[in-house]
Amino acid sequence: MEWMKANLDRTFLLRFGLMVTMIMHGIPSFVDGGVIDFGHALDEVFGFGVMGIPLAILVKLIHVLSIPALFFNKYLRPLALLNIIIFIMGIVLIHWKHGWYVVGGGSEGVEFNVLLIFAFSIFIFPNGLVNSGSKEVA
Repeated sequence: MEWMKANLDRTFLLRFGLMVTMIMHGIPSFVDGGVIDFGHALDEVFGFGVMGIPLAILVKLIHVLSIPALFFNKYLRPLALLNIIIFIMGIVLIHWKHGWYVVGGGSEGVEFNVLLIFAFSIFIFPNGLVNSGSKEVA
């Protein structure tokens, strides 16, 4: 019963949605080898050189580590910050040039990343921007 009180709180639905997103964003990349392709793209297209593949693996590992953290409601603040950095870099490197829309008025745009940035921001500012000094963590 204590576990349910601690984990099925007011942020559970948000955490569950983010968890599903991180499952689909992280795990298939390791299963199908897409993380290596991502690493080669970081190397060849964006100039990360030999750091492309290790950086891609790190990005996907952060997504995968976020899954149990979101489920168990633990370590959300540091993982949220890391994910936000990743999403901002995704916007800068890939999505910005495609505009706003992911579907509809365009494709591969920034809107999904912007939504994820604000969703993960809840764990950094659990009491909003005005009362952010409180110790409560969502």
